[in-house]
Amino acid sequence: MNQTAVFLLCWLTAFSTVGPQTSVAENWPGFRGPGRQGISNEKNLPTQWSATANIVWKTPIDGIGWSSPVVFGDRTFVTTATDEGASFRLLCLDRKTGTVLWDRQVLRQKPGHKQALNSYATSTPVTDGKNVYVVAYDGSIAAVSMEGETVWINSDFEYFSEHGLGVSPILYKELVIVAFDPSSSGADSKLGWQKPWDKAVILALDKNTGKVRWEGKRGLSQIAHVSPQILSVNGKDQLVSSAGNVIQGFDPATGERIWTVSSPGEGVVPSVVVGEGLIFTASGFGDSAIRVVRTGGKGDVTKTHIAWESADDVPKIPSMLYVRPYLYLVTEASVAKCLKAATGEVLWRQRLGDRFSASPVWADGKIYFLSDKGTTTVIQEGAEFKVLAKNKLSSATGNEKCKASPAISQRNIFIRSEKHLYCIGSE
Repeated sequence: MNQTAVFLLCWLTAFSTVGPQTSVAENWPGFRGPGRQGISNEKNLPTQWSATANIVWKTPIDGIGWSSPVVFGDRTFVTTATDEGASFRLLCLDRKTGTVLWDRQVLRQKPGHKQALNSYATSTPVTDGKNVYVVAYDGSIAAVSMEGETVWINSDFEYFSEHGLGVSPILYKELVIVAFDPSSSGADSKLGWQKPWDKAVILALDKNTGKVRWEGKRGLSQIAHVSPQILSVNGKDQLVSSAGNVIQGFDPATGERIWTVSSPGEGVVPSVVVGEGLIFTASGFGDSAIRVVRTGGKGDVTKTHIAWESADDVPKIPSMLYVRPYLYLVTEASVAKCLKAATGEVLWRQRLGDRFSASPVWADGKIYFLSDKGTTTVIQEGAEFKVLAKNKLSSATGNEKCKASPAISQRNIFIRSEKHLYCIGSE
């Protein structure tokens, strides 16, 4: 087992609790799960459901938000924005029943410019079981207790982006880390968006106090909404973060930049995934490419550490999924692919139908692709394309619009639609 795999296994273990016999009752504490890879160790998950079948509960969520749900123990958390986006809120629901235990306004924010596809509550929370950490539309970061009390708020970074805010925070030891890759709110709106600038900041806060511990600098880069990843390289942790025009590695203890790779593009959304000593990224809009980088570099390693790249079927919004030895992806236009992760060789390419914003998830040998219309295509993992089920949440009143990524915890799948949060399962 390589060092990256060892680290991810440790991370999964840290956020899991072992149930009876061999079943695993696993938390889903942040965006894309316990390892930030879209991978769950859960077994016996449902393969088929509908608007009425295998729905454990369905709870209305007021306001609008495209953050994904997170689950810790018997609590499920999701953010939303009400009052036309001005009230940024965190909700806590009972995982077993869907009952709203509390609904708190974390802060007031001033609604402003964003793209129509975005919302004023798109950032997915992250939790350590003590507090829930959230990022608001204006760049404010807050910690909220499991009982709904605001512990601290940090509004040091004044955020603006041509797209609005979409990045999700991660936890690393005693730090909350957020990659802010904004654009200019000044006269030249293309600055930071279509023109590189040096104002991006990777911000690390003390998770207990909200105080800034370090600020990482990218140099010249462009707009992005990419949640960082942590991996181990030669026994030392690295924070890997991509943005418009760059893929970079940082020391997560200090924020020092270790290496950088040029990756032309802007408006990057898909988060980084890792495996087999490789870092899998997508470069966003413009000069789009899937770009795969080998770990272990120092300085500018553009000429030496790119393992492979492809300009075909580049996902612009959904993150990719690494399940050794394969890399899976889906584009917004519904093209799903399976590639050999080590080389980029395409093993299959299929259209799923609809459009896609949510990132795929894997559990128990199956991959779940959730479309914008609320249809989940379930396929068998592997080098052959095999559809196991297509499950629609649509009802007589129409489709359930979905852009948030699913969460998986304790034998259930949690799907957030425009108006509801669903818990899917047999129990």
